[in-house]
Amino acid sequence: MILTVTMNPSIDISYPLERFVLDDVNRVDQVTKTAGGKGLNVTRVLHELGAEVTATGVLGGFHGAYLASQLDQEQITHDFAMIKEETRNSIAVLHESNQTEILEAGPVVSEAEQQEFLKKYRALLQQAELVTISGSLAKGLPADFYQTLVSLASEQQVKVLVDTSGESLRQVLLGAQKPYLIKPNLDELRALLGENLSLERLAEMQATLNQEVFAGIEWLVVSLGKDGALVKHQENFYRVEIPTIEVVNPVGSGDSTIAGLAYGLSQGHDSELVMKEGMAAGMANTMERKTGHVEPKNFQQLIEEIKVKKV
Repeated sequence: MILTVTMNPSIDISYPLERFVLDDVNRVDQVTKTAGGKGLNVTRVLHELGAEVTATGVLGGFHGAYLASQLDQEQITHDFAMIKEETRNSIAVLHESNQTEILEAGPVVSEAEQQEFLKKYRALLQQAELVTISGSLAKGLPADFYQTLVSLASEQQVKVLVDTSGESLRQVLLGAQKPYLIKPNLDELRALLGENLSLERLAEMQATLNQEVFAGIEWLVVSLGKDGALVKHQENFYRVEIPTIEVVNPVGSGDSTIAGLAYGLSQGHDSELVMKEGMAAGMANTMERKTGHVEPKNFQQLIEEIKVKKV
């Protein structure tokens, strides 16, 4: 079973408008509300690919109950710890080829609630072969909380894939126990290291990924948008080149990439196929209007079109 962790989930609300008028009434005919947060995008894609997956994290209030009901409707297994404060809303206004987002900060998780979640997490680890940790931390959680989750998984010999940024990522890298895989994009890597990295200076990027801070991490996947990815697996480097496709909605493509990587790893696929599956899932998501969604037939077709080259 793959266990996905979402510590600041949301109800993702989408308002499509032909034109957005500031300081006036804007009426929408179609509204979509989905169980959101980066980890739940990962969950949904894994479910669509046929993986055995369980979602965990924290949920609270009426919004949390609604989010759980959405997962039930999609027949997605979940086991969340309950908190007192309300799960957040994340609103996207889609207008004139633009996307304006209004993101609530979300609930504060108390110390007692943190301990209840960790108790649940330890129990779920007994059934897991892989863990994915995605997105931001809810307020009240310490900056090194993800490092705690990595350490607990390591004690059970469970591999962890981490997709976060900023201080949360830095704390994960500073820990004694390392994740199995991390997936920063190029901007996140630049911000983490304070270096102006560029794919045009490939040798410099390779040297950067060989720094001591990344020691002990089996997979380093640097996503590069339309340029594919630069991957370090063990001591080897690879360029993953992707075909040009028509993009409908890029939101959630990074989450889908993590789902594809987790899927491939859980199936015991060879490293080259795992890289292709990660990129194919991310690309398949961009072809769909719904965030965190792939059509398996598109996923399989894209795998055939992706090229992996050792560098």
